[in-house]
Amino acid sequence: MSTVQLNLDTDDAVLPPPRTEGGATLASALRLRRSTREFLPDALSLQEVSDLLWAAFGVNRPPRQGRTAPSAHDWQEIAVFAVLPEGAFRYDPQAHRLSLVKAEDLRGFTGLQAFAASAPLDLVYVADFAAMHDVRADERPFLAGADAGCIAQNVYLHCAAHGLGTVVRALIDRRRLAQALGLQPTERIALAQSVGRCATPADT
Repeated sequence: MSTVQLNLDTDDAVLPPPRTEGGATLASALRLRRSTREFLPDALSLQEVSDLLWAAFGVNRPPRQGRTAPSAHDWQEIAVFAVLPEGAFRYDPQAHRLSLVKAEDLRGFTGLQAFAASAPLDLVYVADFAAMHDVRADERPFLAGADAGCIAQNVYLHCAAHGLGTVVRALIDRRRLAQALGLQPTERIALAQSVGRCATPADT
């Protein structure tokens, strides 16, 4: 069954409101946090995708568009792409919806490890260097990587709190993936992260 249902007029998918209550405590999530590289093929529900994207880099303070993860100078330069079997989507945190980028299964483009192609969801963190003002060009990759790392940790903790598995990845053919996603010259891929249900039991 398809996870994402598109509005055929706009190629957008409205996500259900994220659930911002429940789950494990922060202390429990920290205790359970781990990297997983074996995933069951089961699709994530649209609600799970909604909750995960909000936790990653959603808006948690609407009056000033504050986000769930920090960013240097409040640039908010990282865009989160959700790569699913149905296609690749760009997350719009203000509207909390997905915008279709390409109606193809691009999961295999998101990493050099074999499991990336079959994980139910691959997240790709893309920095727009054009949004990073008043900083030397040589500092932008480092700062963008730090900001993407904060988002990745949000995903780790959310997955640990809700019984999902995840692993952040840097082994990416960035040129190939950038072409597949149709990125602009100022946009650079920082990291990717696979998410799904664990195929192996959690450590005890």
